Amino acid sequence: MQATPPETTTKHPRALYVLFFTEMWERFGYYLLAGILPLYLRDTMKGGKGMDNAHAADIAGSYVALVYLTPFIGGLIADRYLGYRKAIILGGSLMACGYFMLAIPSGGTGLMFASLGVVIVGNGFFKPNISTLLGNVYNAEELRPRKDSAYNIFYMGINIGAFVCNFVAAILRNHYGWGWAFAAAGVGMVISIVWFLSGMKTVAHADIIKPPKEGDLPLSKIVGYVFVPAIIAGAIGWVLPHALLGHYLLETPSNDAFIFACIPIAIFYMSLWWRATGLDRKRVATLLIIFVASILFWNIYNQNITALTFWADNYTHREVPTSLQPVLKPFDLAQTADLTPQEVPVLDDHFRTKLNADGTVVTEKGIDPYFHNLPKDRWPKPGKSLSLISTEIFQSANPFWIIVLTPIIVAFFTFMRKRGKEPSTPAKMGWGVIISGVSSLVMVAACLGTDIYHDKVSAAWIFSSYGVFTISELFLSPVGLSLVSKVAPRRLTALMMGGFFLTTSLGGKIAGVMASKWDKFDSKANFFLIGAIAALIAGALLLMIRKQLAEVVEEAIAAKD
Repeated sequence: MQATPPETTTKHPRALYVLFFTEMWERFGYYLLAGILPLYLRDTMKGGKGMDNAHAADIAGSYVALVYLTPFIGGLIADRYLGYRKAIILGGSLMACGYFMLAIPSGGTGLMFASLGVVIVGNGFFKPNISTLLGNVYNAEELRPRKDSAYNIFYMGINIGAFVCNFVAAILRNHYGWGWAFAAAGVGMVISIVWFLSGMKTVAHADIIKPPKEGDLPLSKIVGYVFVPAIIAGAIGWVLPHALLGHYLLETPSNDAFIFACIPIAIFYMSLWWRATGLDRKRVATLLIIFVASILFWNIYNQNITALTFWADNYTHREVPTSLQPVLKPFDLAQTADLTPQEVPVLDDHFRTKLNADGTVVTEKGIDPYFHNLPKDRWPKPGKSLSLISTEIFQSANPFWIIVLTPIIVAFFTFMRKRGKEPSTPAKMGWGVIISGVSSLVMVAACLGTDIYHDKVSAAWIFSSYGVFTISELFLSPVGLSLVSKVAPRRLTALMMGGFFLTTSLGGKIAGVMASKWDKFDSKANFFLIGAIAALIAGALLLMIRKQLAEVVEEAIAAKD
C-alpha cells in the first residue's frame, strides 16, 4: 500500500530529511575511505600496504572510476526492475559489508581488493537512486516550486558528511589504527540504512518503477553494446601492450586496460550521434561536447584523492601551531613525528620511493619521512617531537568551502538573473572548467615559489587551491544532470544520464593515471600545469560556442520530447 503524498507547500516534507540524513551518513563513509585510501596504501610504518606512489595512485584512481561507473547500471536496474528503495537498501548493505571487510586486521591484499569491489557494487545501487527518489518526491505539483531548495539542502548533507568524516578518520587511525577508521565508515553506513528504514514510508509514494518507453534500449542491449565490449577491450589492454612491447603504456596493466576499455564506449556514444537526425543530432552533439569538457573538470576534482593527498603529506607544512596543540591533542587529531629511528621508506632527493626488484618499497631504519625536506633548523630537539595535522584533514577543505561559498554563488546568480544577465547553462559550465584550471595554476605557483625538495610550503596554498576549485564546482556540478535531463532526446535520456556519470568515472581514472606518474615529474609544477592547460583550453572552447549550445538547449526544452 502506497503512502499518501505530502500536501503542504509551506514547508518541506519529512521525506527530505529522511533522505538528507541517509545521504549524509553514506557520504561520511565514502569520503572517509577516499580520504585515507592512498595514505593507507603508501604507509610502511603503521600497518599500511607499503606501496609506492604509482601503485597507490593507480588503485585509488581505479576505485574512483569504478565507483562512478557502476551507478550507470545500478540506476537502470532500479529504474526498470528493482525499485529505488530496494536498491538503496541493497546498495547500502553491500557498502557496509565492504567497509567492515576492510577493517579486518589480518586481511591481505586479496581481501582488500574484494572489499573495495563490494563497496563499488554497493555504491552503484545506492548513489544514483537516492537522488532520483528525492527528485520524484518533488515532482508532485504542489512541491515542484521547492525542488531547487530541496536539492540545495540535500547537497549540504553531502558536504556535512564529507567534512566531518576526515576528523573521525584522523582520530581513529592515529590512536587505534587503520582498521578502526575503515570500521567507522561501516558504522556510518549502518546508521544511514537504519535511518532510511525508519522513514521509508515517507518516500514510498515516490518509488515508482518506470516501464520502458518507446525507443528505450533494453538493459540487455545496453550491457551488450557498452559493457561487454568494454570488458573485452579492457582484458586485451591488460595483456597486449606488455606482450608486444615488453612494458606497459601507462605504468600499470590497469591503466592500459582502462585506455582500451574507453574505445568501445566512445564508439558507442559517437554512434548515437551518427544515427540521430535533425534536432536529436544537435542535442546529442551538444551533450557529447559538454561531456568532454566535464571529463577535464572531474580529472582536476579527483586530484584531491591522489596528487593533492601526496602534496599535503610530503610537501606541506603540517606543524600544528603551539596555540592549537592543547585543542587538538585530546582528540588525537594530530600526528607526531620525532627523530627516533624506525622502519621507514627509502626516498631519493626528489621524494621518490626506492623499490626492490619485486616492486615492493625499500625500507630501512631511519627518521620519519616528514623530515626529508624540512630544514634542520625546524627539526625538534632531541627527545621532543613535532605535532602534525593529519594529512586527511586537508580533504575537508573542499566541503568547508562548499558550505561557505554556496550562499555567495547563489546570491551572485540571483543578482545577475534579476538584471537579465545570468549566464546560460553552457556558459556556466565553460566558466566552471576554466576556474578549475585556475585552481591548478594555484598549485603551479606553490611549486615555483619554493624549492619543495628542500623546504615545505604553507598550507595556505592547498587550502586556496581547494577554494578556487570549489567556485568552479558550484558553477558546473549542480547544473550537469539537470542539463542532461533537459537536452537529451527522451528515448536516450537514461543513456545520456549514464554518459554524464561516465565523465566522472573517466575523470577519476585519468586523475589516477596522471598521479601514477607523480614520481616521474622532477618538476611538480609541470604535473599541475598539464591539467590546468587542458582545462583552460576546453573551457575557452566551450565559451566560444556557448551561444550555439544555448540555442540547442532552448530548442530541446521547447520540443518536450
